[in-house]
Amino acid sequence: MAPFLVVFLLVFIAPVAYSIYLSLFREQMVGGNAFVGFENYVALFVDPQFWEGLGRVTLFLLVQVPVMLGLALVAALAIDSARLHASGFFRIVIFLPYAVPAVVAVLMWGFIYGDNFGLAANINDWLGSTVLTPFAREWILVSIGNIVTWEFVGYNMLIFYSALRVIPTDLYEAAELDGAGPMRVITGIKLPALRGAIVIATIFSIIGSFQLFNEPNILRTLAPNIITTYFTPNMYAYNLSFAGQQYNASATVAIVMGVLTAVIAYVVQLRGSRKEEL
Repeated sequence: MAPFLVVFLLVFIAPVAYSIYLSLFREQMVGGNAFVGFENYVALFVDPQFWEGLGRVTLFLLVQVPVMLGLALVAALAIDSARLHASGFFRIVIFLPYAVPAVVAVLMWGFIYGDNFGLAANINDWLGSTVLTPFAREWILVSIGNIVTWEFVGYNMLIFYSALRVIPTDLYEAAELDGAGPMRVITGIKLPALRGAIVIATIFSIIGSFQLFNEPNILRTLAPNIITTYFTPNMYAYNLSFAGQQYNASATVAIVMGVLTAVIAYVVQLRGSRKEEL
C-alpha cells in the first residue's frame, strides 16, 4: 500500500493542507503575508458575489440534475427492454456526447447559440423575430444546463444500464408467471434494483454541479455582459487567484465549496443507504 499512500499524500492531502494554510493568511501591503485566522472565512460569508454564484449553482443543481438523471433513466430502461430494436446502436449514440471533449462540446454549442451566427441566429432570421435568445440573462443558465445534460446523459445512462444488466433473470421469470406487465416489472423489480446506482449518479451529479466551470467560462467570451467572473464559485475562485492574485481568498472559496460539497454528498449517500435498508 506504500506507493498508493505516497501518491495519495502528494496529490490529495498536500494540496488540501496547503489550501487550508493559505486560507488562514492574508497578503497585506504592510507586513506581507500575515496570519489572520478565520477572517477570510468571515469575509467570504458576507461576500454578495460568492452567495450569488452559490445560489446560481444551487438552482442549477435542483433543476438540471433531476432532468438529466430522468432522461438517463428513461434511456436505460428503453435500451434494457426487449422492445427497442438496435439497442446497441442507441446505447452508443446516447453515450457518444460524453466522449466529446468538454471544450469542444461547449464551443460547438456556443456556435449553435450565437446571436449573430449559428443555428439560433439562422432560425431567428427565418422567423423574422428574436425567438431564440440562448445568451439572454434569463436563459443563460438553461443554455448551460442543456450543454451539461447533453454531455452527461450518456454517462449516467451507462451507470443505470449496467445496474439493470445484473438483475437476476429469475425475478423476471417469476414476474412473468405472476402475470406482471411491463410497468409492474419496472416499478417492482427494476427501479428498486437501481436505487444504489441512482444514489451514485446523484452524488456524482451534485459534485459536478458545484464544480461547474468549463461551460460558463468558455461561453463567457460570447456573453461577457451576462456571464460574470463570479458566475459560479469555481469561476470566482479561479479569477480571484489568476486575475486578482488574491490567492488567500481563492483558497478560502475552494475550502468552503469542498466542505459544502462533501457534506451534501454524504447526506445524499446516507439517505440512500437508509432507504436501501428499508
